[in-house]
Amino acid sequence: MMPSLPSVFLSAAFLLAAAAYIRSSGTVGSSTATSTTHLHFFMHDDYTGPRPTAARIVSGRSLLPTLASSSDGDDNATATGSTLSRLLSSPRQFGDVVVLNNALTEGPGGDSARVGTAQGFAVRVSEGGIVSHLTMHMVLDAGEHRGSSVTANGRIDMDATVRESVVIGGTGKFRFARGYMLTRNYDYDLARGGIVEIDVYVQH
Repeated sequence: MMPSLPSVFLSAAFLLAAAAYIRSSGTVGSSTATSTTHLHFFMHDDYTGPRPTAARIVSGRSLLPTLASSSDGDDNATATGSTLSRLLSSPRQFGDVVVLNNALTEGPGGDSARVGTAQGFAVRVSEGGIVSHLTMHMVLDAGEHRGSSVTANGRIDMDATVRESVVIGGTGKFRFARGYMLTRNYDYDLARGGIVEIDVYVQH
């Protein structure tokens, strides 16, 4: 039995629509990771200067009484005492929330050329160490990427020499961006802040 003419036209239209959809999807998918860009700069994280660019806006709770009571009769009292001493001298507490509006520069010096601004927040999420959850937008306002931004999200352990975070997106030239960010202390302490070296590797 021969198919009717309307059913032939309907099948042909369906096949053409499917082919167009597949071709369109392939084009979008292939354009999301066409190149890799390496960004390198220094972030000035200043808590104590005449014009601080970072601030603690929520103070968390101290865990010292809990840790002290847990050390009673414990063979690890010496190690726990060391932890207590370290936390006692730390300006950060579990649950602290800090906000950032830090300069990004080409070099570590205060007179180095500014290339952008790091804006975001961090929440201290560890009860035993200096570990924070960081969300940071790096807004670029100089050079070939002017007007674009990259957003990173991750776990920052201040005891680690190098911390790795995930690039979760971007704007402008970095739309659909994916990649990773590496941070290292260049000249930094928790009480006053300081300078952090940043390398970002972005696929876009």
